[in-house]
Amino acid sequence: MDIRVQSAPFDYGQECAEFAQRSGNSGAIVSFCGIVRDHDDRSLTSMTIEHYPGMTERALGKIAAEAARRWSLNQCLIIHRYGPLRPGEQIMMVATASRHRSDAFAAADFLMDYLKSRAPFWKKEITHSGAEWVAAKDTDEDALKRW
Repeated sequence: MDIRVQSAPFDYGQECAEFAQRSGNSGAIVSFCGIVRDHDDRSLTSMTIEHYPGMTERALGKIAAEAARRWSLNQCLIIHRYGPLRPGEQIMMVATASRHRSDAFAAADFLMDYLKSRAPFWKKEITHSGAEWVAAKDTDEDALKRW
């Protein structure tokens, strides 16, 4: 498992290529890249993501370990950024590798649902009219019920 919490941008293509190299005889690789977007048409100028160093990495490690326990994974990668981010910038990446696609897809989906609602990150959206902390959404909590 490779877990990184960082402020620096990452190269999604390069990360995917390196992940594939490390994935040995996996028959399936699934990856996802989250990008900052203005989903409410409120003229988002930036987003600031905060976390508690150490605590965040441990929480992500537990989520990844749970995915590995539930599905047969050869590799797992989680990259999550913090600090100020602008629309269009990458926030996070998840990649899973397994012998079978069903495990790789299910594990990636599980990781995304848990990262969205349980990972200890706090997001503040900055718009032309002010700043607002992002609250958890009911749809995110509903997604967790699948697992």
